[in-house]
Amino acid sequence: MDIKNVFVLGLDELNAETLNALPHAEEYRFHQLLTPDELRTQDIQLRHLLAAAERQLYRFEGTIDAIIGYWDFPVSSLVPILCQRFGTIGPGLEAVVKCEHKYWSRLEQRQVIDECPGFGLVDPQKATTPPPHLEYPLWVKPVKSAGSTLAYHVHDQHEFQRAMRLLRDGVGWLGEPFQYILDHLHAPAGIAASGQGCLVEEAVSGTQVTVEGYVQHGAVHVYGVVGSVGYPGRESFLRFQYPAALPANVTERLTQVTTRVIGHIGLDHSTFNIEFFWNEENDTLTLLEINPRHSQSHARLFQMVDGVPNHHAMVSLALGRDPALPRGNGRYRIATKWFLRRFSDARVRRAPTAEEVARVEADVPGTMIHPVAQQDQLLSALPRQDSYSYQLADLYIGAETEDELIDKYERCVAALPYELEDTADTDVENVH
Repeated sequence: MDIKNVFVLGLDELNAETLNALPHAEEYRFHQLLTPDELRTQDIQLRHLLAAAERQLYRFEGTIDAIIGYWDFPVSSLVPILCQRFGTIGPGLEAVVKCEHKYWSRLEQRQVIDECPGFGLVDPQKATTPPPHLEYPLWVKPVKSAGSTLAYHVHDQHEFQRAMRLLRDGVGWLGEPFQYILDHLHAPAGIAASGQGCLVEEAVSGTQVTVEGYVQHGAVHVYGVVGSVGYPGRESFLRFQYPAALPANVTERLTQVTTRVIGHIGLDHSTFNIEFFWNEENDTLTLLEINPRHSQSHARLFQMVDGVPNHHAMVSLALGRDPALPRGNGRYRIATKWFLRRFSDARVRRAPTAEEVARVEADVPGTMIHPVAQQDQLLSALPRQDSYSYQLADLYIGAETEDELIDKYERCVAALPYELEDTADTDVENVH
């Protein structure tokens, strides 16, 4: 058997388990390329990371058949650089950056689609007002962010100025290393020096969905649409749900817009996911953002419903194989990833043990629980949280109906023994 050596940037335990469940996994040998701690840090030294990855690859005595990654920046930028240097299949760096640079991406989108909000670029070190052609409410976010970190929903001048103050201190975290990438591209005027700039765009509303797909030899394929459900009255996600409950004609329009945009940008040999809003009242679509990678958060959902995680497309593309995923071959009709959150800071006085988690998973079939906050941890110290909440745990749940999904989630939360101490006083909150 011809074993393929596949190097995975930031390979972690959860995704290693997913990768080893792929069809033909016996034909692959997955190697960790740099650790998650090295890559998912608050101090990203891109040049050092690149050198460390190259050293590891040069020292490897076997064949280097594929280099892949499923995390956001810096992994998303390291993959095309390393693929080019070691002669493996992967996307081009410029196309990846055109997707990830939120302002550059908007400029590219606007050339081929109408499904964009009004937008503009500001320097958080100087800006005191939004671009004059935009009206509140607005979203303000770095041109390069991870998740929803440092993204702020602002409704007036006071909130805009507060967001600018917060962004002045925080934008350099990803902005500085992202500027290093921009410095090595022939970016157009207005983009080349904007790594620490911010996108300001009109707020839109509706049902949020994510289109997942891949592009190979220039042909764009969509393999699923995932719905996003928010906490009522909040800016944070409550759950991802696959498949999204959408009319067939809306799914077709999402596919058409996706195909035009990805084809125009020139992304190739890559998975991707694109976030949209569908406003059911006026039946309009608005493209939110493009990610030049698939969502590893959705992997278990595709596995539960279709029988194969979406990692299959990523690995197959990198090896020049057929990335097509099956449909409906999984155990459940619907699958979700739930986010158990807290909306104020606290210290974790008690977190579920591994044995307690395993007991809940056994008692509630079709569930997998991944604790995020650990015992004695301060929630505000958790990395890569959104601007409005802190994650305690992720819960993956499969079911036949939405009512069953909700029932399973509530049973799991009631059984997880989290105890939180509010940082403002000594009261302990049991999260049930």
